[in-house]
Amino acid sequence: MSDERSGSPMDQAGEAMRDAGERMRATGTAMADQGSQLGLRILSQAEANTQEAFRAMREAAQAKDVSEVMRIQSDYLRDQGNRSMAQAREVGEMIAAFGRNAIGQMQGRG
Repeated sequence: MSDERSGSPMDQAGEAMRDAGERMRATGTAMADQGSQLGLRILSQAEANTQEAFRAMREAAQAKDVSEVMRIQSDYLRDQGNRSMAQAREVGEMIAAFGRNAIGQMQGRG
């Protein structure tokens, strides 16, 4: 009687568990990398927002009257709202892509 167990249900289950573990490990690594990308993107957005705020403050400091200050403030708030929406969309798209990638890797497609 030979001791060939490579096709046994226990061996198959063990192989499936090893494969799942490897996929989970790869997914964890990818998630860490993607988290770093997301963090850097958010920092870039914060930097851009800060630069725009200082630009508006400089412009307001040089305004000739209160109505010009109000216009500058209104323009800044409108532009910042548009920037915020675009930034939120960008971050949301990144997170959705990360999720799709993680699911694909867990299913062995990544």
